[in-house]
Amino acid sequence: MANKSLFASIAGMLLPRADAQNHAGGPAYALTPRHKLAQLAATGSLNRTFYADARDQLDDVLLTALDVDPAFIAKTAIYARRRGYMKDMPALLVALLSTMETHDFSKAFPRVIDNGKMLRSFVQIMRSGAVGRKSMGSRPKRFVANWLERASDIEIMRASVGQDPSLADVIKMVHPKPGTREREALYGYLIGRPYDVSALPQIAQDFEAFKRNPSRTPPDVPFQMLTALPLTGEHWAAIGSKGGWQMLRMNLNTFARHGAFDVSWFPRKAAARLRDPAEIKRARVFPYQLMAAYAAADDKVPRMVREALQDAMEISISNVPRIDGRVVVCPDVSGSMSSPVTGYRKGATSGVRCIDVAGLVTAAFLRANPETRVLPFENDVVDVYLNPRDSVMTNAQRLASIGGGGTNCSAPLAKLVAERARVDLVVFISDNESWIDARYGGRGTATMEMWEKLKRRNPDAKLVCIDIQPYGTTQAAERADVLNIGGFSDSVFEMISAFAKDELDAGHWVGEIEKIDLG
Repeated sequence: MANKSLFASIAGMLLPRADAQNHAGGPAYALTPRHKLAQLAATGSLNRTFYADARDQLDDVLLTALDVDPAFIAKTAIYARRRGYMKDMPALLVALLSTMETHDFSKAFPRVIDNGKMLRSFVQIMRSGAVGRKSMGSRPKRFVANWLERASDIEIMRASVGQDPSLADVIKMVHPKPGTREREALYGYLIGRPYDVSALPQIAQDFEAFKRNPSRTPPDVPFQMLTALPLTGEHWAAIGSKGGWQMLRMNLNTFARHGAFDVSWFPRKAAARLRDPAEIKRARVFPYQLMAAYAAADDKVPRMVREALQDAMEISISNVPRIDGRVVVCPDVSGSMSSPVTGYRKGATSGVRCIDVAGLVTAAFLRANPETRVLPFENDVVDVYLNPRDSVMTNAQRLASIGGGGTNCSAPLAKLVAERARVDLVVFISDNESWIDARYGGRGTATMEMWEKLKRRNPDAKLVCIDIQPYGTTQAAERADVLNIGGFSDSVFEMISAFAKDELDAGHWVGEIEKIDLG
């Protein structure tokens, strides 16, 4: 009879060798420069995380970008903005492109810098010296000026909210050439210089008229421009009905505090907008943002409005794949997952933690695939029961309430191996900082060793590792049956579905970014 221990040792030697160490000190696999840049762009927010500070992230992005070509930097910036819904990282990558002798900057800029907030972020990064120079340079100035010249009056008014830099600073810096008397007057109005009052665009005239007589209907300007004025509940209801979808979601308690929901027609209208599929798609909302809004809404927010947030959640994750076969989802509930998903930022730290996102992704899979098996893990697998018929919000909150302990990414796989389980797809949601299983002494990571053992009984099984923190290593080496993907937007569901159906290129996630046409 064949020597089982001999063949087991040979199988272990065929594992890819762990070539890196993660931030927790455990063995790991380094991502390729392209994959690492993509992961940083899709999960990084240039804020302090559990294992790294903001400066570390910035240095990591800039050094990694030096190892890839400018076209891929441009494609990554576009992907992170358009499909990952990110802000700071795409702006940083476009700023970096502006320092390179390449036409890719001009291709990426209009597709990434798509609103006034992104414009001000780009200018802030350029002025900070983060990409190597504090002066804007003629080419970036020209593109910023072009954005201002092509923006509508309402876009300009919306962009005027915010500081460091203010829109007035940006206008003074790039000297846009007004194409009309209205735009010339608007620039003068915003930067505090003389202007032709009669030529001011209607939106600005309406704002000035409202300031003089607040009994009028509020103009369609950012509500931050109106808050210093004496507003009634009717005013606040009008502001909520005209404002953007994200503004409505983020300020439900504000509207309640100022009496907007006491206006008879507003609660029903607000609820209808929040659950409108077209508005949800247009807002590019993270599913976890809806969970945060639901958790934050106080009792003064009408029940129908809070329930509309749950409806919006169900709509936002409607593209979770329905997968034939046996699916196992493994959310990381260890201590490091209690950190804010977008990092710590003084005065602006998100209340949503990594564990909340892991719970949400898991609950979404369970809703689409009721037979899904859920194996939360920390030091070991945690026993928890989730009812597939419960709402996504309920199951996500139940998972997020566990928390604590060290990180052992191999634990769920070891359990499946011990059970001689049959599986078709295993999905991890983690920060990949596994260290409890670091002492097993093998050639690769314990996660990869256990995956190989599981594959012996399940040769067609696939492994997906969703990474939600910007640390640059993984516990499972990239290959035909392993997909490493970074991010926490609903686009990750689309890629998992394609991977499960053998529809992704050999390059997997990076291959999807490569498909972006710079035109």
